[in-house]
Amino acid sequence: MILFLALALSMAEEPTDEMKRDIMALELFLQDKVDHEKICPKVCWEQPELSVYKEKLESQLPEECKE
Repeated sequence: MILFLALALSMAEEPTDEMKRDIMALELFLQDKVDHEKICPKVCWEQPELSVYKEKLESQLPEECKE
């Protein structure tokens, strides 16, 4: 997935601020998914929609799941 994002960025001459924000949000979304499964799979958590990540640009994991 990261390779795909890097390729998309390299294809665009200059990514717009909106595109950069979208990429950052997607990376956070995917990282939260992986971290939840790896760090705290027993903690009940429903991952928010990608739009929440785009708005806040920060991890949405519960505190007990953050290392």
